[in-house]
Amino acid sequence: MATYLTDLGLVNALGAGQKAVGQALFAGQRALTPCDWVPGRQTYTAAVTADLAPLPDALSPLRSRNAQLAVTALTQISSTIELALERYGAERVAVVAGTSTSGIAEGEAAIKALQQTGRLPASYDYRQQEIGNLSALVAGFTGAAGPAYTLSTACSSSAHALGSAKRLLDAGLADAVIAGGADSLCRLTVNGFAALDSVSVEPCVPFSVNRAGINIGESAAFFLVTREPLLHDIELLGVGASSDAHHISAPDPSGAGAEAAIRAALAAAQCRLDDVDYINLHGTGTPLNDAMESAVVARLFGHQPFCSSSKGQVGHTLGAAGATEVALCWLALIESCAPPHVWDNSPDPALPELQLAQHNSLLLPASPRVLLSHSFAFGGNNAVVVLGDSRA
Repeated sequence: MATYLTDLGLVNALGAGQKAVGQALFAGQRALTPCDWVPGRQTYTAAVTADLAPLPDALSPLRSRNAQLAVTALTQISSTIELALERYGAERVAVVAGTSTSGIAEGEAAIKALQQTGRLPASYDYRQQEIGNLSALVAGFTGAAGPAYTLSTACSSSAHALGSAKRLLDAGLADAVIAGGADSLCRLTVNGFAALDSVSVEPCVPFSVNRAGINIGESAAFFLVTREPLLHDIELLGVGASSDAHHISAPDPSGAGAEAAIRAALAAAQCRLDDVDYINLHGTGTPLNDAMESAVVARLFGHQPFCSSSKGQVGHTLGAAGATEVALCWLALIESCAPPHVWDNSPDPALPELQLAQHNSLLLPASPRVLLSHSFAFGGNNAVVVLGDSRA
């Protein structure tokens, strides 16, 4: 059954909206800036600087930066969502959202105020930081009244949300799904990754011999997923998942779980390995992840499709990364060019050589085109999304 990513709203450190993000993406712009949140050391983060949409008063208990990021993205596709609500009925429009930080930053601010004043701020509501609140927020903001739930599987959260959206449509439980994710910057996650020695003190350089870790970013990306192309006819061809449980934070160096997810996604899409034209790599810039991923890609894709990691531009947006990077693939199909791999141009001789996309907006092959997006999370929780031109 055909499934369409019929419209896209997004905001990240490169900008807000398809046009702004696309221009900065294909120009190879970096949006990483210094951050002093880790005591005794510097790192870089990718914060959103675009103006964020306000929340309606009715949703004030859920008010947070995370919520504003989500609403900013959703506002961009409000007319297409309204079309779906009118066409199918609100009870036939579902919501699946992925996140990992929710409103933790608001919880941090509340605890700080409690320590300083002895009381929590009047504006604080525990629901602001409850992990499951994102789907309720999206449903409340858009008027969708179908099934609504939140997934939180670390860095694969919103990639799994797209897989869940497709399953809801295939099972006839909805006629349209608002699917994606949002994550906002907070000190807890920046310092948590620093405690794991996973944070780079310089802008991250995935697959470089100089790579030393991640830079955390924030973003929101939401698709309207349908069985018919209400606006755009880009297809969600398939989603594959695996859970290898190799280690709580380190990837399985053999890449068995990653390979299983890739093969499952392509099988669901009824595509072959050599059909793939471009891969958005998970590409965190950590030594172990990049070594594992490059080995898997080199082993499976002998025809060397173009590859790039977007984390050198927008950072690692954690629970929003899956949907954000599928969104960048969606823009690549719209613009017919491959996002460049932004790094220091210093290959690691210990890694297999990949066909990393350059800054000159390389055109993708003629239609039909098949793109992959990799998301590999803590605990070996892997998700791979396949999208491409319509086959109708």
